[in-house]
Amino acid sequence: MLDVCLLGTGGMMPLPGRWLTSLLVRHNGRMILIESGEGTQIQLKMAQWGFRAIDAILFTHYHADHIAGLPGLLLTIGNSGKEEPLTLMGPPGLKRIVEGLTVIAPALPYELSLLELSDTEPTETCLSNLNIKSLPVDHTLPCLSYSIELKRLGRFNVEQAMNLRIPMNYWNSLQHGLAITLEEKTISPEMVLGELRKGIKISYCTDTRPTEDLVRFIQNSDLFICEGMYGDEDDYGKAVKNKHMMFSEAGSLAKRGHVTELWLTHYSPSVRDPEEYIEIVRTTFGNSSAGKDLCTKSFKFQD
Repeated sequence: MLDVCLLGTGGMMPLPGRWLTSLLVRHNGRMILIESGEGTQIQLKMAQWGFRAIDAILFTHYHADHIAGLPGLLLTIGNSGKEEPLTLMGPPGLKRIVEGLTVIAPALPYELSLLELSDTEPTETCLSNLNIKSLPVDHTLPCLSYSIELKRLGRFNVEQAMNLRIPMNYWNSLQHGLAITLEEKTISPEMVLGELRKGIKISYCTDTRPTEDLVRFIQNSDLFICEGMYGDEDDYGKAVKNKHMMFSEAGSLAKRGHVTELWLTHYSPSVRDPEEYIEIVRTTFGNSSAGKDLCTKSFKFQD
């Protein structure tokens, strides 16, 4: 199972009733956070998922509304009793940014592991049993979109395991993708597992113009969380100039990417009621929602 919580949905500045956009993903009790703008720890507290189990914080880019809340959050995570390392990931410049921000959070009871990702090529890494991919996108400074995927192994072939004379006490390891050694011979999971089955994929994208690479990147996502900075089509010129996205453009990406569900987020402060524009999106992609702070959903493997 994979749980997601859209902690906040605002862009540029926190507003009464709308905190800055941030996403929390949980699997097997461990968590990954995307973005840490001003006040993110307040929404984390309201979500009641805890702080200590956060294994990584991912940043799309280094505008203040996406990272300025980091020092306070790091201190709160430390006060939660965390001692194991915390991974921070983002585009180039992460080390310099973190060094500057942690001047006011100098003594943490855990190590910070910094991973700078390419702003020219897609990357892929694995953390907390989740596959994390990044894609450079088109903003006013280096910026990344992310996908988080929980992969699913193929079905265990009992007949094949019996043919290979593998004792049953080894089956569980193979089912979980671990190789075993039997009579000095290595048995790999691929020898007893079928083809990979559909997993669970969540994609997250803010602060960019639509791109063809993005269409491919979000392909077949179970949930696509995408920026809707402007709803009124009269603001299109502003979106192009500032390299942000319209509600309608998010809907077009969702349709072309064959995603299952779309949540909009990262609204301009000028968008007082996102629901006012959601039908514009639904004319292109029906299963669309105007994301709300603390919106949550759980995803299970499909049979």
